[in-house]
Amino acid sequence: MSALLQLGFLRRALLIAGALVVASAGAAAALQMLGKAESRGVPTTRVQRGDLDLTVYTRGELRPIRSTLLSAPPVRGQLQITFLAKPGERVKEGDPVIEFDSSEQEYNIDQARSELLQAEQEITKAKADAEVQKAQDEVALLTAKFEVRRSELEVSRNELVSTIDARKNDLALEEARRKLAQLEDDIKSRVVTSGAGIKVLEQKRNRQRVQLDRAEADLKMLKITAPFDGLVTVKENQDAAGGFFFTGMVLPEFRQGDLVFPGRPVAEVLDVAQMEVIAKVSEIDRSRIQAGQKVEVQVDARPAQKFSGKVKAVAGQASRGMFFEGGGGDRKFDVSFVLDIAEIPMRPGVTCDVQIMGEQVKGALLLPRQAVFEKDGKPVVYVRKGESFEPLVIKVLHRSESRVAIDGVSEGLEVALADPSKDDGKRPGKSSAPVVSGGGQ
Repeated sequence: MSALLQLGFLRRALLIAGALVVASAGAAAALQMLGKAESRGVPTTRVQRGDLDLTVYTRGELRPIRSTLLSAPPVRGQLQITFLAKPGERVKEGDPVIEFDSSEQEYNIDQARSELLQAEQEITKAKADAEVQKAQDEVALLTAKFEVRRSELEVSRNELVSTIDARKNDLALEEARRKLAQLEDDIKSRVVTSGAGIKVLEQKRNRQRVQLDRAEADLKMLKITAPFDGLVTVKENQDAAGGFFFTGMVLPEFRQGDLVFPGRPVAEVLDVAQMEVIAKVSEIDRSRIQAGQKVEVQVDARPAQKFSGKVKAVAGQASRGMFFEGGGGDRKFDVSFVLDIAEIPMRPGVTCDVQIMGEQVKGALLLPRQAVFEKDGKPVVYVRKGESFEPLVIKVLHRSESRVAIDGVSEGLEVALADPSKDDGKRPGKSSAPVVSGGGQ
């Protein structure tokens, strides 16, 4: 009985082992078939040798090299526009662009001039009173000195008169001398006081003169002229909605009759005789752009005509694009271009396509940009090894809009155009293109 049980257990063990072997073989075959299926679903390309044009494409805007913002003058109170040049109007240097109501400033000038004349009259009167007082003091001083001299003569006769009369003469001399000393002190005090009063009036006159000069200067500022020949653009009236503003709100432009706060920009004069193209390039393209490079500009308003030019300057500091600019947080560099023609027959603000002619790399190993990925901070390509792909670290030498020149691979090597290591449930080639990244310049 014991032997039969052992034999049964042995048969069961053999059956279980066989089932496990069959299951593992099936799983291996299934995995191999799955790997082949995935390998067949990954698009591939081969490394080719050729020439790479390092041309940079970007979008720009035509802008004047020189412009001047015309703002409401810094005077007290609100200003009313009485004249405003039309948007797009061409003006010459010295032509009026903006004029404001001058009634308040003219009143201030008349008021300041009247107060200035009054202050001058007060000074004249104070000086005349001082002269009269001076003459009176001189007469009083002579009279006091005469009384002192007469008293001295009377005292000299004391030996000839009685004791009482002699005593009277002495007292009279002392009184005359005291009055003379008091008068001299009073005259000095009146001179100082009169001089101080005149200086106060002169300070008042100076203040009135400053107010008059300021009022006249304010009156001159109410007429704003063009600093040079150019084109007039009118700004939006930010106070048209009473200070209320929301995103997407359209504000009207300034016009005659509008009230303006001091310092508010009203118009701008653009020097359309000297214009340039302003654009932004990515941080990757920045290294391939230098001042003096030739460019071709195609303006959207004139698609059949191209303008030649060159790179004027490249910003040394990058700025991060905002989400509403479509920059996606990429760092951008400002680039300016100057055209070869002396006068551009277009107005500023039009957009254009800019093609920056770069150098040509001869005999480079080339791949599409979507074939280069980033892994552990290094640029890699996925090389086919049988039915699978293996990552290979490479060095990116140059980049263009669609291709990259690389080093570290051999010509004809088959690489993946999609990341085979990602398993997101989508067939490569049917989903959106993977994000291409890599190192090098």
